[in-house]
Amino acid sequence: MATDALVGKLAPTVQGLGYELLGIERGTGDGGSLVRLYIDRDEGIGVEDCELVSRQVSDLLDVESLISGEYTLEVSSPGIDRPLFTPAQFAAQVGEPVKVRLRTLVEGRRRLAGTLVEASDESLTIQIGEERIDVPYSVVERAHLDPQWQ
Repeated sequence: MATDALVGKLAPTVQGLGYELLGIERGTGDGGSLVRLYIDRDEGIGVEDCELVSRQVSDLLDVESLISGEYTLEVSSPGIDRPLFTPAQFAAQVGEPVKVRLRTLVEGRRRLAGTLVEASDESLTIQIGEERIDVPYSVVERAHLDPQWQ
């Protein structure tokens, strides 16, 4: 099942538990696929929150056979380097430093690190030095905040 479809199937369960499903990352892990959910709520996220969501989501994944084969489920808080998945999440972080990995080259680059200066419904704009690069969301593979330690 595609990641967007999986978000649509799991979001109501996560919301029913009192959390926001920020997004899902998929990859490969030991002996199968890896499914990592990022959850959040105003009070923050603790280990108990991750355990609760993990149990409920795991049951749903198994009962509805949403993932074929072996998989590892991880549930995580967004952390200080918060991943960004949706246009609304990007818009809320305008002005912040970000790192973005792209599926295809944009202006000769697959990795961008700079300040998020704009976020519309279709694309984001990153300022890198004097250069501004517009990136359609469709080519974003992964994006997250890039905290600057001083």
